[in-house]
Amino acid sequence: MSIPHAKQPAVDRALMAAFGTTEMDSVAPVRGGLSGALTYRIRVGGIAYLLRLETQRDDVKDPHRWYRCMTIAAQACLAPRVRYADATDGVAIMEFIPEQSWALDYAGTREDLIVEAAQAIRALHQAPAFPPLVDYMEGMDAVLEGFQATGLLAPEATSDLLDRYRRVRAIYRTEPTDLVSSHNDLNPRNILYDGRRLWFIDWESAFLADRHVDLATLANFITHSQAEEDLLLRTYFGQAPDARQRARQVVMRQVNHLFYGLIMLTAVARQRPGERVAGGLDGPSLAEIHQGLGAGTFVLDGWDGQVAYGKARLAEALAGMKTQAFAQAVSSLTA
Repeated sequence: MSIPHAKQPAVDRALMAAFGTTEMDSVAPVRGGLSGALTYRIRVGGIAYLLRLETQRDDVKDPHRWYRCMTIAAQACLAPRVRYADATDGVAIMEFIPEQSWALDYAGTREDLIVEAAQAIRALHQAPAFPPLVDYMEGMDAVLEGFQATGLLAPEATSDLLDRYRRVRAIYRTEPTDLVSSHNDLNPRNILYDGRRLWFIDWESAFLADRHVDLATLANFITHSQAEEDLLLRTYFGQAPDARQRARQVVMRQVNHLFYGLIMLTAVARQRPGERVAGGLDGPSLAEIHQGLGAGTFVLDGWDGQVAYGKARLAEALAGMKTQAFAQAVSSLTA
């Protein structure tokens, strides 16, 4: 896949501004992201860089906002160094990070990984404020509306889950002290490990948001027990979380499961407009899917796998909302 002809003038401007030349030693596509952007591993002067070309933009995928977020994160040494970024052209050049699997090849223990991730998130949240976009829960309203418009699942499949979520929606408010520079999409594809440290990438969803969005995402993806989540929160806060912080974390973890389930199912519905999936939320559990992904026995890049993953996320959210811990958290936030 070569650079699109229509993008070449913008790429030439980027190369000239960053390196004083339009000549590249090599260019090769980099695949694996879900953003829709075109990404390439380029070499200039024998050094590897990542070239990113935006192919679409809307209120969320607005480079004028998220390039600023990416630059702030890079200046905080949390994202790869930005060599060039032009939001109007939709072209950015960053340092290329040779990736290893942080799940398999991390040099320390699982506890070390959790501590490093928590420290990195704390540093991000202490960085200069990202531009605002929307109240996170108001953004969830739009995500939910988009999902329901697809008709992918029968309304009765999600009625219990969404009724429970609406009760949360009615009482959850982000406190001003919890508004921080937030990545908002720290899934494993957006966390790179270079053999020495972690990096955060892909900042399209970044804006000023509730600190528990990032904390809940990390907890859902990298912690496997209450003890590991306790370590994450204790490292982040510098002490054991208080009752309010714990309650917000419990609630936001289920909101996060709901978010990823809705996003995934909305995306797959657009691939087959008008199709409806039977079976409610039945299917493999989220734990079984994650185990299968690690073992290579579950394929996420396909309709069936993505539907199963989306339903598993919704099922996980529903199960979490049915727990006593969740009820207690909601009650404490209502008081």
